[in-house]
Formats: sequence, C-alpha cells, structure tokens
Amino acid sequence: MPPGPQLPVAIQTLLFGRYRHRYLPMLRKRYGDIFMVRIAPHARRLVIVSNPDDIHAIFAGPNTVFHAGEGNAILEPIMGEHSVLLLDESEHLRVRQLLMPAFHGSAMRGYTDLIDELAREAAAEWPAHQPIQLHLRMQALTLEIILQVVFGVTDSRRLEQLRPVVTRVLGIGPVIMLGWFYPRLRTIPPWRQYAEMQRSLDGLLYAEIAERRAAADLDDRTDVLSMLLRTSRDAESEAGGLTDAELRDNLVTLLLAGHETTATALAWAFHELARDHRQLLLAQQAADRDDTRYLEAVTKESMRLHPVIYEVARRVTQSVEVGGYLVPAGATVMPGIGIVQSDPAHHADPARFDPSRFLDGQPAPNTWIPFGGGVRRCLGAGFSLLEATAVLREVLRSYDLSPDRPAPEAAIARNITLAPGRGARVVLSPRRPTPERGRP
Repeated sequence: MPPGPQLPVAIQTLLFGRYRHRYLPMLRKRYGDIFMVRIAPHARRLVIVSNPDDIHAIFAGPNTVFHAGEGNAILEPIMGEHSVLLLDESEHLRVRQLLMPAFHGSAMRGYTDLIDELAREAAAEWPAHQPIQLHLRMQALTLEIILQVVFGVTDSRRLEQLRPVVTRVLGIGPVIMLGWFYPRLRTIPPWRQYAEMQRSLDGLLYAEIAERRAAADLDDRTDVLSMLLRTSRDAESEAGGLTDAELRDNLVTLLLAGHETTATALAWAFHELARDHRQLLLAQQAADRDDTRYLEAVTKESMRLHPVIYEVARRVTQSVEVGGYLVPAGATVMPGIGIVQSDPAHHADPARFDPSRFLDGQPAPNTWIPFGGGVRRCLGAGFSLLEATAVLREVLRSYDLSPDRPAPEAAIARNITLAPGRGARVVLSPRRPTPERGRP
C-alpha cells in the first residue's frame, strides 16, 4: 500500500472533510504523487493520486474494476441510490444513455435564451455601491436556472415551494452525510430533520413528474425533465425508461451537480476578476463583443485555480497496480483534482489567475480535470460552461467589480464543495454606456 499518515481515523476524517485543500497538498509534499489516508465510515482507505499518467490509467481503466458509483457512496444521502453518479457498469451506462440526449449540443442551444433572460433579470436587481455576497447571488440564480431550464417549472406557486426546500436539502454538511451511514443516528436530530426535508422535496418532485407525464404539451416542451420523459417513453420497449424514482434521484443529482458547483465556480471567477483590474477589463471587453470563447476561458481558469470539487473517486473491485503500488480490492483511488491543477510542473505560475492559459491550446491531458474523465466524465460539463458563460456575459456587461477588501478569501468546505470563505464579497458599480459599447 502507498505510504500515508498514521493519525487516528477520526482526526484524518476531520482533516479530510474540513481542510482537504490544505491537508492533501501537505501530504503530497511529504509522501509524493501517491499516498493513502483513512476516513470514516469504516476506516475507508483513500489512495490519492496526482501523477497525470496514473490519473489517465484510472480514467481509462475498465469500469468493472474502477467503480465510480461505489466511490461516490457518500453522496447517497442527498442524491439517492438511483443517481447516475452512484451506479456502476451496465446500469450506469443504461441511465447515462437515457440522460445524454438532454445535454447534446443541439438541445443545449435551446436553453441559451432563457438562461440569458434569467441572468439579466437577476443582475438588474442587485444592489450597487455596497458589499454583497456574490456566492449567495450565484446560488439563487443557478437554482432558478435549474428549476426553470432543467426542471421546466414555471408555475410561480410551485417555484415558491421548491426554492426554500431545495436550498435546505442541498445545504447538507459533511457531518450529516457521514452520519447517514450509521442508521441509529437517523432517528435523532439533525439527521431526522434532514430526512423530513427530503420527504418534502420528494413530494414536490414526484408531483411535478406526474403532472409533466400527463401534460398535453409534453412533446413541445424543451426543458430537460420533459426531454427525459420523452426519451424514457421512447426507450421503454428497448432498454427500459426511467422510473419515477430514477427521475427523482437524477433530478436531485442535476441540482447538486449543476447548481451548487456552477454557482461556486462563478463566485470564484468574480472574486478573481474583482481583484485584477486588467483581467476584469479583458473579460468586460469579451462580454461586450459576445466573445464566448474568452468568457469560457475565464470559467475554466476559475475552475483550475479554485477547484470546486477537490478530488474524484473510484472504488476498486479487485487488486490493481496504481503508481507502482498494489491497491487492494475495496480501497478507493482518488485522482487529486486540486493537487494536479495547482502543480507548477503542469501550470506555470499556478497561483496566478490567467484565462489566457485556455486560449492558446489546452493544458496537457489529465492536468485540468474539474469534470473528471473517461466514461464517467460529467454529463453536464457542456451545460455548466454554457451557463457560466451566459452569466458572466450579462453581469460584466452591466457592472464594474471591486473587492470589499484587498485580501483574497480563503476556501472553506461546504458539503462536497470548496467555496469562498466570505461568500465572494464584492462591490458592484453600474457601467456607463459609451458610443463603442452601447447600453450597459
């Protein structure tokens, strides 16, 4: 087995859960490109990998050996057992194939106008000339995008019901997630309260699914839920469509994967732009001329410098060699997203925010992996970049940004993500129209 710290499991669990963005780089300096930690529940063995060749071997390895679903087991309390992130082998491929049509290029182009409209309306309501937490604003905006573009919910009454329930369910912390694997804890607060919130969300989602299945205009709707229902209906005679329970779990998966992560990546992007006037001007110029390539580079650089998810997991089903070590069956190998993306061997001056890295070519393979890789690469990667680009464009056309204080914000652990410690606090100032750029 690879080397690693000999601290008690409880302490390693705390360090990994709350401070992994500091703890894992420290261990990498001590032990090298591959090392092992043990965490709860059940003293799980996590083998952290940061060599791009080893990461490639994991991503390209057989899905019968590298189980991403089992590696993501900690997400089950929030996503449910039918989530595409928690499935493996043939069942994963079946569900993935049913989800894929909703995220093809032609389908995503149909979402652009509504995303633009929602971003423009939200930005117009933000207060100017005072510090605001952009992370909260991004969470509210991306939630609205998910509810209307992905779920297709436009009824104001149901939107009012869904917003607070979804926010509370997605606000799950690491203590709740880890404690869920100890059944006795589910009968006492706060685990019992979380279960009650989940039941409230499930009731709203199942009601929306039932109404949508029976909708007379189902074939004309362009939202993701309607597309999934049509795909499932057409697939019933072949691979079998998605059941209501599968739809529920994968809608919640899209909520977490497409709401919280994109909101956090955008918050980090604005945090960096506010602190670098030159980069802000370049991004605003790109927004003015609708240069989506440059705005996408801003998003990608934000994801590199501030990885929202710090590692990705694969549980091995049999002993396998990784990085010169024999990893036993049952252990979990974890490509270290945050470690490899901050390595100066792969990214020059890695602490500097520089979107141009993604304009002249692309980083070397497996050195920029915010969406994972292989057959498990994030289905919604294209949607996430489309959404982030649209939001950047609308906000940067309207506002100048400055930090509320010069010091950058530290990252803090929020459920499985790493978010700005003070909420990405910035001051917005309305941009003035000029003959060259027209309206702000």
